[in-house]
Amino acid sequence: MEHKRVDDVKLFINGDFVEAHSWEYFDNMNPFTNKVTNRVASGAKADIEKAVEAADDAFLSGPWGSMKQKERMKYIERIADLIEEEVEEIAILESLDSGLPISQTRKMVGRAAENFRFYSRMVQSRMHGDAYAVDDEFINYTVYKPLGAVGLITPWNAPFMLTTWKVAPALATGNTVILKPAELSPLSANKLAEIISKAELPKGVFNVVHGFGETAGDALVKSEKVKAISFTGETVTGKTIIKNSADSLKKTSMELGGKSPLIVFDDADFDRALDAAVWGIFSFNGERCTANSRVFLHKDIKDRFVKALKERVGYVKVGDPMDTGTHLGPLINKGHFDKVTGYIELAKEEGCKVVQGTVPEDVKAGNFVPPTLLLEAKNEMRVSQEEIFGPVMSVIEFETEEEVIQMANDVDYGLAGYVWTNDIKRGHRVAQAVDSGMLWINAQNVRDLRIPFGGMKASGIGREGGHFAILEFYTEPKAIHVSMREHHIPEFGKKSGE
Repeated sequence: MEHKRVDDVKLFINGDFVEAHSWEYFDNMNPFTNKVTNRVASGAKADIEKAVEAADDAFLSGPWGSMKQKERMKYIERIADLIEEEVEEIAILESLDSGLPISQTRKMVGRAAENFRFYSRMVQSRMHGDAYAVDDEFINYTVYKPLGAVGLITPWNAPFMLTTWKVAPALATGNTVILKPAELSPLSANKLAEIISKAELPKGVFNVVHGFGETAGDALVKSEKVKAISFTGETVTGKTIIKNSADSLKKTSMELGGKSPLIVFDDADFDRALDAAVWGIFSFNGERCTANSRVFLHKDIKDRFVKALKERVGYVKVGDPMDTGTHLGPLINKGHFDKVTGYIELAKEEGCKVVQGTVPEDVKAGNFVPPTLLLEAKNEMRVSQEEIFGPVMSVIEFETEEEVIQMANDVDYGLAGYVWTNDIKRGHRVAQAVDSGMLWINAQNVRDLRIPFGGMKASGIGREGGHFAILEFYTEPKAIHVSMREHHIPEFGKKSGE
């Protein structure tokens, strides 16, 4: 399929598409061809400062911070409408940029529009405080106030959907935004800037500064005027962001890595568990934080399940992400390809039997890793402990419920988990015993915008999604106390007889 030609990308600051202060650009590479797609303006500290100033001014002096909720929601709904008008264009850009199959990016872009509609509804229905009466003396009530200028740092996997998941609640609650997209997937963030410009949001309300984490990202995190940082990415970077946010005491929300277990008991619905296991690691090119990268199989079904897995990986279609029949596309860049293939070589050294699908000869210019099974894996192996972030599944045998819970928890991460069993009591027991922020019983990773999203341990701090985003992160509660009568006040310093 012929691939789309793409214009160079500028920064979007204070309502205008502008050059970086340095006038420098970096190359944006196509993971399918390893050729340059386009060039992207390389923002750094000066550009972040300009964007922060615009966002801060738009909040404090512009109309956004004081706009009536009903009027603000008209803008939010307009953004959703414009995304839906551009679904195919955005999906193509996303696949071109990230290597994700077009059949998957089309679905994700539709979900992105719903992010805005959902938070329009959520803010109007849930962003209200509580009232507390104290007899007939006081009425105390709470209100939720936006923070001001917030910084959003987004990842390169599923970039448009994950970016809108942050931008939508941030804007809907009345904040202004400085977005620093991942430098490896800048195209859909630029498209979002075009859409928001077309929606005619006031100048400075939404800003995009492309660039690298060490320069643009670091400056955004350290800015005194930025009131919060929401970050999705790998754990080491998350730790650095938390440290650098401490001096300004800004809020942080960290959605970090994962090494999520999928546990299949011997009484599980075999075919559905198989479908979920294959989809959960080989969709999104395996580059997803909630992927079931560790699959624990009960010893009584292990051989049958492994045989089925071997058959399935042979039929996972690897190829051009623009082909609607493709299941698995190329990894994001050559560096990540080297990391993932390095782990596969390590698996062999650690004693795993490696079984892989195939990569067709006509696409080998891309960063393709075929669907990979690490059989005879042990939970203590590095390949079962460290986040690989690719289409690589460690397959581990277990015998008892207690044993598999111990192994599932014996890892630094705690983001997601999956349990397959027809014993519903056991399903609940295991679900509650596994250290993870989210766990699905007899289900694949089905997304519900109302639930809290986030993890335990090295998988992050804080929760986003649902009312957790608008009431716990993107706003601050304020308590207001009102006296309803002349209540007693101690009279310190008053002369006797007065």
